[in-house]
Amino acid sequence: MAQLGVGIGWRAELDLTIERMDGVDFVEVIAENLKPAHLPESLRVLRAKGVPVIPHGVSLGVGAAEPPSPARLAHLAACAQALDAPLVSEHLAFVRGGGLEAGHLLPVPRTRESLRVITENVRRAQDALPVPLALENVAAIFGWPDDELTEGQFLAELVDRTGVGLLIDVANLYTNQFNLGLSAVDALDALPLEHLAYVHVAGGYEHHGIWHDTHTTTAPQPVLDILTELCARATPPGVLLEWDDDFPSDAALGNELSKIRAAMSLAGEAR
Repeated sequence: MAQLGVGIGWRAELDLTIERMDGVDFVEVIAENLKPAHLPESLRVLRAKGVPVIPHGVSLGVGAAEPPSPARLAHLAACAQALDAPLVSEHLAFVRGGGLEAGHLLPVPRTRESLRVITENVRRAQDALPVPLALENVAAIFGWPDDELTEGQFLAELVDRTGVGLLIDVANLYTNQFNLGLSAVDALDALPLEHLAYVHVAGGYEHHGIWHDTHTTTAPQPVLDILTELCARATPPGVLLEWDDDFPSDAALGNELSKIRAAMSLAGEAR
């Protein structure tokens, strides 16, 4: 996988901030917000500086029973080509079925039959894309009752069958630990981290006993601790901060990147 460094999710509200920030090695942009033939000027500026830009899809839905949409795949491919991207990322999630949109990235049933279907969907997506694909683990507020595999086992088998890359969101691991009691460390131990493409870090908040992964606050220490645990097991090609709303100052965002680097370095000191 491409060596990326430490980056931040590009948002239109942060365009000038990201252009002038020190320490931004790469960015990620929501693919559905892009028109490949008319890229935002800020992304063209970043590409001219040699900053890699990764298109990140949120609506492909490889977790559905039906194959992924050829039109959505074509859009992802066009984004990758327009940005000269090293890879494309998406979510291992259910987003639609039977003509109905879920309106959210829902967890997939972790059964053998589901794994068979998702394997075929991932292979179709890989065949349609000009660059490697990485899939992200999602945050959940519920689990399916008939799961046969843990999240780590499910992802490991999917990687073994398809060779797909992993985008591991440590904030989502924390969310699932908080909401469902699923150990983040156990998940890390089960994952084939040699297939790691990059990592997401983000903040959220607790409300009425539920952790909400909002990407609108500073990453809490438990999320950074999971990042350190991950880095103790493997050196991630990239780590990216997600911040989607209630944007803080340039200095505050820069401090978030510094905290990410510090969490990564702790793993190195412990080795």
